[in-house]
Amino acid sequence: MVAPSTISPMSSPRHHRFGFWAIAFAYATVMALSAVPSPLYPIYQRTDGFSTFTVTLVYAAYAIGVAASLFLAGHLSDRHGRRRVLAPALGLAAVSAAVFLLFPQLPGLFAGRVLNGLAVGVVTSTATVWLAELHPAPRRAQLVAAAANLGGIGAGPLVAGFLAQYVAHPLHVPFAIFLGLTLVALVLVLLVPETREAPVPRPPYRTQRVSVPPAARSTFLAAAAAAFLGFAALGMFSGLAGTLLAGTLGYSSRALAGTTIFIVFGAGVALQLATPGWPPRRNLAVGMTTVVAGLAVVVLAVWLPRPDLGLFIAGGALTGAGGGAMFKGALATVAAIAAPERRAEALAGFFLAGYVGLSIPVIALGVALQELSAKATLLGFAAIVAAGIAAASRPLLGRAHPARLALNVN
Repeated sequence: MVAPSTISPMSSPRHHRFGFWAIAFAYATVMALSAVPSPLYPIYQRTDGFSTFTVTLVYAAYAIGVAASLFLAGHLSDRHGRRRVLAPALGLAAVSAAVFLLFPQLPGLFAGRVLNGLAVGVVTSTATVWLAELHPAPRRAQLVAAAANLGGIGAGPLVAGFLAQYVAHPLHVPFAIFLGLTLVALVLVLLVPETREAPVPRPPYRTQRVSVPPAARSTFLAAAAAAFLGFAALGMFSGLAGTLLAGTLGYSSRALAGTTIFIVFGAGVALQLATPGWPPRRNLAVGMTTVVAGLAVVVLAVWLPRPDLGLFIAGGALTGAGGGAMFKGALATVAAIAAPERRAEALAGFFLAGYVGLSIPVIALGVALQELSAKATLLGFAAIVAAGIAAASRPLLGRAHPARLALNVN
């Protein structure tokens, strides 16, 4: 039988350095592509004449794709090898970009989002664990993985927003660019050293299941809840920033919408890069506090007699910084408590919670906006997220016991 995790004898430290950054590039590219439509939704609405509620249905299509992918395929690289799983996922991402490019009408938007969600689910879990296996320092690998994830989500809307504002064919050019970048990433991934060969005989297929030590199960669930809540706060900006800026604050610029989303997610990356030595517990504590503060500032910005753009963006930056810290702390916690041979399974379950948080609450917000004002909807959303964070903080930040030792890793 082939060892469950092996590194090719033909690989070298130099090849692993190349592979590490190639996977990081591929990861960031797919995440950026997933967020490209965010500042473009008003253009789709104007072109096809659909409502804000339809935008939430499009988001639901993406959420279904991500959840199905994580549940059905997010763990398969543990059994089939990293490259055999990540390369087809990149190919699927390229197909989704081509669908957006060739069919810029509402049906194409739905199809492209489903395909993109399917690709994202596989890429997040597989790329994260492959980065950890390609780099000798686990903390550095976790930092780069988190930065590629959040940084990619922020970069996609920034590029798309400026292109939509200043170039012709705004529903075509952004996807043409990211189609090319995705194909480059696919070529690079094919050259990366494999770090997990498929066992012989190959085990039978089964759907995703979370695999963590029984004593650490409560810690895993709390970390997954933190990912859900942090991504819910970020998802509010990713899914509805353009709508809120145009409808509530009176700014219709696509470049501004893309820049706002970039600031939110970029703040999450910036805090992670500025605090590389923080243990997971500190990241979680600071992140939870900052998310609540950021959402409070956002609510204040829209509840003022004259809604304030500066406060809205500042609140978004605080929310993004806190969400990034929560994500980093929760990710490090799950990586520490998962068994090495089942790490992709644990990470797939973790990302499932995170991406459900990035999508489902946005759908609920879109539904609420059909009946309530933006002010009331944001206030209710902030209150629910704050209550959820308070509930998750106790098992993650309370007195440590053996199952929570991962939270104190430096």
